[in-house]
Amino acid sequence: MTQAEALGGSFDYIIVGAGTAGCVLANRLTEDGKSRVLLLEAGGSDNYHWIHIPVGYLYCIGNPRTDWMMRTASEPGLNGRSLAYPRGKVLGGCTSVNGMIYMRGQAADYDHWRQLGNPGWAWEDVLPYFLKSEDHHAGRTDLHGSGGEWKVSRQRLTWDILKAVQQGAAEFGIHPREDFNDGSNEGTGFFEVNQTKGVRWNTAKGFLRPALKRSTLTLITHAEVERLLLDGTRVTGLRFRHKGRAHVVQAGREVILAAGAINTPKVLELSGIGDPDVLRPLGIPVTHAAPGVGKNLQDHLQIRTVFKVHGARTLNTLANSLVGKAWIGLQYLAARSGPMSMAPSQFGMFTRSDPSLETPDLEYHVQPLSTDKLGDPLHPFPAITVSVCNLRPDSVGTCHIATADPARQPDIRLNYLSTANDRDVAVRSIRQARQIMSAKALAPYRPEELLPGPGIDSDDEILSAAGNIATTIFHPVGTCRMGTDPAAVVDPKLRFNGLSGLRIVDASIMPKIVSGNTASPVVMIAEKAADMIRGR
Repeated sequence: MTQAEALGGSFDYIIVGAGTAGCVLANRLTEDGKSRVLLLEAGGSDNYHWIHIPVGYLYCIGNPRTDWMMRTASEPGLNGRSLAYPRGKVLGGCTSVNGMIYMRGQAADYDHWRQLGNPGWAWEDVLPYFLKSEDHHAGRTDLHGSGGEWKVSRQRLTWDILKAVQQGAAEFGIHPREDFNDGSNEGTGFFEVNQTKGVRWNTAKGFLRPALKRSTLTLITHAEVERLLLDGTRVTGLRFRHKGRAHVVQAGREVILAAGAINTPKVLELSGIGDPDVLRPLGIPVTHAAPGVGKNLQDHLQIRTVFKVHGARTLNTLANSLVGKAWIGLQYLAARSGPMSMAPSQFGMFTRSDPSLETPDLEYHVQPLSTDKLGDPLHPFPAITVSVCNLRPDSVGTCHIATADPARQPDIRLNYLSTANDRDVAVRSIRQARQIMSAKALAPYRPEELLPGPGIDSDDEILSAAGNIATTIFHPVGTCRMGTDPAAVVDPKLRFNGLSGLRIVDASIMPKIVSGNTASPVVMIAEKAADMIRGR
């Protein structure tokens, strides 16, 4: 079907969002050559060169061409600060602008999902779907796949200062780990990334491009969904705006929301599906009461500690000289290597904030660069950033529309550091980062703490400093959580509770955030959902 025919047509499936999950779904649901699928994307094409050059994330986040430019509400736990909240605005969604880290999380995360009332979502259930997509650099094993659409590569450069951090961590019992993705990510290592030959690999390349060759898939970009259409308790289609005109399309089987943890609840609430106490004050008629929509918002908050180092090569020194910049460019042009090929974080550590915990609750992203804050120029001296985040925060927020205008962003409230446990973990994590940087292996580099600062010592001072320097690591999940309890938004097959013809497939269905980066778990969710949709 041509795009012109699609504007007002009928399809078997309508997918809202051509991001991480939507591209996977578009591929899988058109594999049979029979199902007619319409894929709607509010953003545009991913044909911007900085998307594909890995270091280009610096020019994509905060760029209205590639980022929806959202912001959180003022956060009391962050001393009243409002944070920039990047979301991908192009095909591939956040896989076009994220840090490219390939991470599944811990087996215990998924086993916990099952314990929360979600049969079929334990580690043993989801592992086959991770393997199905994967094209791992080391080939097929019991724990990795080969030949799939989701490429996983080793990084193409190393830094001596990061190797020294690894040696230092070992002095405190955090030892090297060969594979972060075997179900237990405890230890240290260099992150594997979603790249191929030094170029970003997003879900648009891996899943959508091949599917667009099929006549049964129609893609429309710059398509802003205004509302879902209901016939009683069945979702029959939707209304969207494209090039200034409104269009209505029908779904014979299902509408599938894959707009992400921020925009999926927005679409639902604009349609009158949600908490009546949220909708009625905005003048939106309640078409289906679902109080759980927009609640249970979870995210990983990262605390950026920064250390000046001596006698070490870091990106700061290279990028702040004309010779260094020229060398960086030549490395990438000649071999697709060097700093332009690097992910934002190269080296990771997973460990416990408390020895009594069964599994790691902290993830470190260690970077051979530093700034006063994200988006600022690099410091003119060698330094590294040792970011640490609480993998399993207790703090839970909300994401609700604040107006009936589809063009307005939702009200995003993370409630970071709103629980005593999260505040305690923040303090312990900063103290732990300092301890690691005091290791004998790092002594030759004479680390000097810049953030939060060596004079900040008491728990209260450290917590206040954390509120000043912490920021999101862009992992929102949970706003349409799955479950079998009355408050759950979708059931374990991701069907919307109380409505037929509607399914949700994205990070919003996670009942609890995973213990790691979230992109590849969303790919897995979409793979599993595609089988459930097709009745497999």
